[in-house]
Amino acid sequence: MTLSFDAAMQAFAPTLPLAVGLSGGADSTALLLACARRWPGQVQAIHVHHGLQAAADGFEQHCVALCQSLGVPLLTERLDARHAPGQSPEDAARQARYKAFEAVTLVSQARVAIKSIAIAQHADDQVETLLLALSRGAGVAGLAAMPARWERAGVAWHRPLLQVAGEDVRNWLRLQGQVWMEDPTNTDERYTRNRIRAQLLPVLDAAFPAFRDTFARSAANAAQASELLEDLAVQDLAQVGVPPQITLLQSLSRSRQANVLRHWLRHTHHTTPAAAQLNELLDQVAACATRGHHIRIKVGRGFVVRVGPHLDWYNPQVLVP
Repeated sequence: MTLSFDAAMQAFAPTLPLAVGLSGGADSTALLLACARRWPGQVQAIHVHHGLQAAADGFEQHCVALCQSLGVPLLTERLDARHAPGQSPEDAARQARYKAFEAVTLVSQARVAIKSIAIAQHADDQVETLLLALSRGAGVAGLAAMPARWERAGVAWHRPLLQVAGEDVRNWLRLQGQVWMEDPTNTDERYTRNRIRAQLLPVLDAAFPAFRDTFARSAANAAQASELLEDLAVQDLAQVGVPPQITLLQSLSRSRQANVLRHWLRHTHHTTPAAAQLNELLDQVAACATRGHHIRIKVGRGFVVRVGPHLDWYNPQVLVP
């Protein structure tokens, strides 16, 4: 159910001390302001200077001034968030931002033992994430979109505004008389997320006024299904072994083979197969009936290969001593 900004913040109960990710935009400015008022002396801000646009220095200056006015310590991390070939700029910036948060958190632990980090994604961001996942043909893990809470690097991470509409966040901020910075890239419709925001959300709002709530329920259902599949994958991997034994894999249904192989590759080798790669691998597992059957399939930066009775994965760019 969509909540007001005040109701969402009232329900937010992190373990203190708390760090708030602060970009200087409306959402993170509102989140920091509300947290600083509620837990004075227990909140600090983390600002990531991406170095991707000319406006970045202005964002940093705004964050410095805001934190000084609130009496909130500000930790700034500068980084190079340029994207790698084949990676979207948004994903590169997001991954770099989380790494920067973790790095700053580790440095600050010597002074203040940060227990929680809050970031300011809201209900509209959740809808955009779900629509992006649908456009890419994602499975239930992708359709689960963004969790409201998770553990990473020994710290509890929170998204307390996931049930608040973006415009409600801005309206609350206007009532406080607080200014914020506008990211000039937010109106650049070369980025898919911006096209969704500008073109699709107004249409959804007109056709399905409750779409934020219904989409959130779908994401929650997908998250539950993803958790069940993860539990099943753990059980099946214990049965087929690490590395997986081919004959034991063949005793599972094709769907369970796909589930356990994705789990094995992601957790053991930190790589994820594309749908076509996984289907080819499943076909080869099904056809593997003789000792001489050869398997070598590109997955990520490496290859899944047959080694005797097992499957294995290796990266040819990593030299084995």
